[in-house]
Amino acid sequence: MLLSRDAQAQPVAIRREDYRPPAYWIDTVDLTFDLDPAKTRVLNRMQMRRNPDVPAEPLRLDGDELNLARVLVDGQGASFRMEGDQLVLDGLPDSFELEVFTTCCPAKNTQLMGLFVSQDTFFTQCEAEGFRRITYFLDRPDVMASYTVTLRAEKAAYPVLLSNGNLVEHGDLPEGRHFARWADPFRKPSYLFALVAGKLVAREQRVKARNGKEHLLQVYVRAGDLDKTEHAMNSLVHSIVWDESRFGLALDLDRFMIVATSDFNMGAMENKGLNIFNTKYVLASQATATDADYANIESVVGHEYFHNWTGDRVTCRDWFQLSLKEGLTVFRDQEFSMDLCADASARAVKRIEDVRVLRTAQFPEDAGPMAHPVRPDSYIEISNFYTVTIYEKGAEVVRMMQTLVGRDGFARGMTLYFQRHDGQAVTCDDFAQAIADANPDSALARHLPQFKRWYSQSGTPRVAVRGQHDAAARTYTLDFTQSCPPTPGQGDKQPFVIPVNLGLLGPDGQDLPLQLDDGGPAVAGTRTLVLTEAAQRFTFTGIDAEPVPSILRGFSAPVVLDFDYGDAQLLALLAHDSDPFNRWEAGQRLALRAALAAIEGVPAPGTPVLGEAFVEAMRQVLRHPTLDAAFKELVLTLPSETYIAEQLAVVDPQRVHVVREAMRTQLATALASDWAWAYEEHKDTGAYRPDPASAGRRALAGMALTHLCIAARASGDTVWPGKTLQRFKDAGNMTDRFNALSALVVSGHALAQQALVRFHAMFRDEALVIDKWFALQAGAPDRGGDVLPLVKQLMKHPDFSIRNPNRARSVIFSYCSANPGAFHRPDAAGYVWWSERVIELDAINPQVAARLARAMDRWSKLAEPYRSAAREAIARVAARPELSKDTLEVVTRALSN
Repeated sequence: MLLSRDAQAQPVAIRREDYRPPAYWIDTVDLTFDLDPAKTRVLNRMQMRRNPDVPAEPLRLDGDELNLARVLVDGQGASFRMEGDQLVLDGLPDSFELEVFTTCCPAKNTQLMGLFVSQDTFFTQCEAEGFRRITYFLDRPDVMASYTVTLRAEKAAYPVLLSNGNLVEHGDLPEGRHFARWADPFRKPSYLFALVAGKLVAREQRVKARNGKEHLLQVYVRAGDLDKTEHAMNSLVHSIVWDESRFGLALDLDRFMIVATSDFNMGAMENKGLNIFNTKYVLASQATATDADYANIESVVGHEYFHNWTGDRVTCRDWFQLSLKEGLTVFRDQEFSMDLCADASARAVKRIEDVRVLRTAQFPEDAGPMAHPVRPDSYIEISNFYTVTIYEKGAEVVRMMQTLVGRDGFARGMTLYFQRHDGQAVTCDDFAQAIADANPDSALARHLPQFKRWYSQSGTPRVAVRGQHDAAARTYTLDFTQSCPPTPGQGDKQPFVIPVNLGLLGPDGQDLPLQLDDGGPAVAGTRTLVLTEAAQRFTFTGIDAEPVPSILRGFSAPVVLDFDYGDAQLLALLAHDSDPFNRWEAGQRLALRAALAAIEGVPAPGTPVLGEAFVEAMRQVLRHPTLDAAFKELVLTLPSETYIAEQLAVVDPQRVHVVREAMRTQLATALASDWAWAYEEHKDTGAYRPDPASAGRRALAGMALTHLCIAARASGDTVWPGKTLQRFKDAGNMTDRFNALSALVVSGHALAQQALVRFHAMFRDEALVIDKWFALQAGAPDRGGDVLPLVKQLMKHPDFSIRNPNRARSVIFSYCSANPGAFHRPDAAGYVWWSERVIELDAINPQVAARLARAMDRWSKLAEPYRSAAREAIARVAARPELSKDTLEVVTRALSN
């Protein structure tokens, strides 16, 4: 919806404190669709009743871009009025049938919200407020009803007709049309409604639950993509088995369907029994999908299936409670992926990957103009709050609950949660209370009101730790202090409940027994300390020599840890820590320390950024005989430019880029022979399998190839680029092929262009692969300002369409959001181009435009001349006379920062 605004008409903020139950309930919904791209007719019959707990008031139904044809109450014509987009009826009886007949134009729905057409197929997206674009309705999550849906369409054009629940009737109609009638046995809010109609084929599989009931699973795609659905189906089966095994939650429908579309704003949507997915998270074959694609499909299929209980059976009372379903379900999909790992090393790799997302995306959000609590207090456009704070930080809050009550205690809490709230729309407080009540003796139960500050306070807490060893008393004391910086709308913060997993390493690198001076029993290995005050002290006894503390093992809380580690201590953790996360973290800290010193200092040209001890430590990791290959690849990956920039008070993006590139070149050249060994040792993984061990070997081989090409560029050598091109040509899977292509592009070798042309010719009919081709070029390292002109050319490519969200993300977002060294140009051309694209996208798809606008969240940290130029670009967008409230909210908050 475009919002025409002036000084008198500004978007209105919706506040959590203003929540009121609905004045009416909807018990049943009977929808009939006559599907036509230009004019779809929707007949909506609702059995409604007045809510006796709310004072009498008119019925107000939400609508957006609908053509209203008829309104009947109990079969009779009814008087009504329009107030803005709302249909308002007065003088209604206590219970009644309301019939609303409307039409809409799905073919012109470029927002991809509500009912839309993609490649001659009908799809819906109703979360958060898309159902009002289909029919007038109480479009809010606490109104749950039973749905029956009849779909009618031309049979030849739309042979497949799908909706939520179970198929109860289908057949032919006159004039070449047909129908299908679906009934959902479970009440649901309108945001979980879905329909799909088109020419689709399905992979089918039947599974039997523990109770002996058989279920039909279906994955629907276009005919040419059926061979790419095996992994998605396997992931769905694994998800069903895991949820029943881990939490006792069984599939509750006769059938469960997944449908893939290439035009989709989201990654996927958990509509009850009919999940609609972006093709990116369904389609995979070894020729077209990388290992990362396979892992993402498994995770996202799991995520949406797990919503069947955490989101569908129990949903949100209001959108402020969004993390109730999203944070919890992200936690569940993370646990699912880790539980599928064969060993502890693979589990650790998954945990590190999740924390990297948190640190590079959520921590900056916490420190920027869009900072908000896990449970926000207000919003203008709810779509803007589908954020990493709601999802990833929300998952960390749930993970802390599990840490405080234990794995078995958390499972008990989940059981109690569903016993209390199945079929209800509830709050984050209800969930936390259930976990605590199921574990009355836990730290969570003792500190529950304080723990819930994680829901109400925004910002990333900082935990400062100081250690002191008393040789005479044989004690080691750790003093903890916690604080949280001010964020928009929140000044002083109260202390959080922070679980800190801790170990102490002795001189031999082994874990010491942890005996506190409180007289309790000693704990071997890792101990969980619970911080509840602004300052706390913990003293350990029986410590003969000063240990190296391993603090925040497994990243047990989403905080910034401040401990004054010496280089020798970090090297000891990197070499010996039994906790894989902190082993990786030690390497990251060493690399970050070197980067910040080089950025803030003025080293002589050619001076190495990385010290010899660090380079040798990386060699030892690379050559280590027992470390998992995937873990090695993570340790050897330098902190990103974005993460480095977040540690600086004032950011010169070009300086950050130059320093990180120098670090990477130094590692490439100093370890050249080691990279060659690593490539030869790991390049052959046998027959393709996307399992963690094989994927880890391919990842390390790919990393080695990239560094060998970078070293070759520095030395002028042509051997390794030639080998890389040959690897690109001979590869038997997309991971190896794309790793080779990436190595040539990232190193800037002349052979890259030849490989890019060949790659496009090979995969021109594979949309998801061409997305990778676009993204690789738009995200390439900038050398003399060459990336922006290339990006402009890519937008003119015949395969580019700004109306397709995947394609827009592959070029525009890859440049503006994921390539800071190229985007932040001294001449401000990147900012000007960004403002033009935000305005262009806003007229087509406000959700996508608002997400692109977020690329400038951290503009106020930039050094001059970037800062002034960035602000000018944001102001240019904000000054547009017509701007969606989605984008307006983002740029307005950015300017106020």
